[in-house]
Amino acid sequence: MGLYEFFYEYFVLPIKENEGYNPVNTLVYAIILGIAVLILYKMLKRMGIKVDERFFKALMPYIVLGPLMRSMTDVGILPRTYLTVSPGGYFVIAAFAIASLYAVWRHVGPTEKLYPLYRDFGLVLDGGLLFILLINIEKVNFNWKVLTYFIPILIAAELFIWLLTRKFKLIKDNSILFYTHFYDATTTFVGLQFFGFWEQHVLARWLMGVFGTPAVMYLEKFLILLPVVWILDREMKEEDPDLINFVKLTIFILGFGPGTRNLLIMLMGGG
Repeated sequence: MGLYEFFYEYFVLPIKENEGYNPVNTLVYAIILGIAVLILYKMLKRMGIKVDERFFKALMPYIVLGPLMRSMTDVGILPRTYLTVSPGGYFVIAAFAIASLYAVWRHVGPTEKLYPLYRDFGLVLDGGLLFILLINIEKVNFNWKVLTYFIPILIAAELFIWLLTRKFKLIKDNSILFYTHFYDATTTFVGLQFFGFWEQHVLARWLMGVFGTPAVMYLEKFLILLPVVWILDREMKEEDPDLINFVKLTIFILGFGPGTRNLLIMLMGGG
């Protein structure tokens, strides 16, 4: 198999045929993500931007942008191309987020003005997509029944995390990450269990095959997240806090983004 055939089979065809992820592209995308995190962290350090609550709030509109674009693609409002589905869509959103941050930074520097201005750039982008959604609303077949399953199951899942925060400091200190990834697991569980959706990721598909239920997503999330936050908080506590915060921000995005995408796709009648 030549290089072109290899790339086409493992990277192009899965997107073209909507086949989800495979072990090869999963590994490559994970490596790219790891490299990107380090590069972006170093870029923020050079720009004098701290990864704190101000930055997190300013970044939220861009985090919402990806799920919104993907759900609009799935219902046929946006064309299905490499640039509008994962992972290409996330590269596009990342490019917008980085370009906007750089433009704002060049204008005001790493001052207090940067954060609201950067947030507003993202809100404008969100507003543009929402406008496109509004003028194409006839293409959306809203399914509010999703909420009758999603809300009670989410409450039960998040209550479980809340109970753990009462007993374990490590989970309490990282509760936002556990809450977010159980939110993601809930959207996956509801979509697969009640609405005939399918799982794109290799490990999750394998675990569901072994255990016979999408509920295993909660176990997968917990068993992956727990050692990760242990390493970040215990083994890497001497590292730069900005690096730790940026890694945690990335983990948050990896839960909130897919979870919100899943929820929007279900509500908008996509699949």
